Amino acid sequence: MKSILVTGGAGFIGSNLVEHLVKAYPDYKIVVIDALTYAGDIENLKAVKNAKNFTFVHGDICDRALIERIFQHYYILDVIHLAAESHVDNSISHPDVFIETNVKGTFTLIDVAYKYWMDKPFVSKTGYENSRFLHVSTDEVYGTLGETGLFTEETPYAPNSPYSASKASSDLIVRSYHHTYGMNTVITNCSNNYGPKQHDEKLIPTVIRKALAGENIPIYGDGKNIRDWLYVLDHCKGIELAFNKGISGEVYNIGGNNERNNNYIADKICEILDELVPLENKSYKSLISYVEDRAGHDYRYAIDASKIEKNLGWKADENFETGILKTVQWYLKKYRG
Repeated sequence: MKSILVTGGAGFIGSNLVEHLVKAYPDYKIVVIDALTYAGDIENLKAVKNAKNFTFVHGDICDRALIERIFQHYYILDVIHLAAESHVDNSISHPDVFIETNVKGTFTLIDVAYKYWMDKPFVSKTGYENSRFLHVSTDEVYGTLGETGLFTEETPYAPNSPYSASKASSDLIVRSYHHTYGMNTVITNCSNNYGPKQHDEKLIPTVIRKALAGENIPIYGDGKNIRDWLYVLDHCKGIELAFNKGISGEVYNIGGNNERNNNYIADKICEILDELVPLENKSYKSLISYVEDRAGHDYRYAIDASKIEKNLGWKADENFETGILKTVQWYLKKYRG
């Protein structure tokens, strides 16, 4: 059975993608590697754990010997690479971990793939002519925007946090293996994801969790920082399209076209909770409080996704209002049972 290696498959985006791939590609073995550190949780994969075409490997992408064994043992034809340390706050306090996983880990992975799939630069081994390395990245590599404008695939890189700098580095490593060695690579850069299985400490789960606990809902600074919100399953469909139809060496931006600031996010979630699980004499909005801003907090991210829309036919199924309702309902089940 041919195999696709999905790194970081127990994380937020990875587990949603794996669940989709296991069902959509019954003739492929979906091999997942995850170190199960900060954001990875094996519980995220419980829906597929008994599937015949699913295998989980607990391990680190920096472990070259392990990666080589996985390629050899499972006949890895393709890689979808999501494994990364990804919490900006953590990158500020522990940048070394981000450099190790995101930069060294990406290098290890693509270098093993190159040696396993190719005889020499621009010459594939027999049976690996179409092997593809898809690298999932972030819009944060582009830096920050003012009041107007959108990130396109041509926007120069200008990362502002250790996290985004490490992701930019990993993007450039993947790009170099395409241009230097002729590897079949595709890079996707996404806007802010939200939806089921996101780590509890991220903004949207935090707002929901704190509200339900009756605790203050912390919002950085003045709450006016803007993000382009992308429902995780829409992102997974974009990754799948880029994997199957993307042109080798190309970059595709995937964005939700849903710009919202943090004040709107908190207000909207509180309004949904007021309707679904109302408090006796007050709105959940009364719990919103403002805390000291994050160091180097980028003001605005927003993506122009017209390339993947026009060239590959991608379209988001959810707008923010439909996606956030599904998300709140999922977390209500998680936190309240």
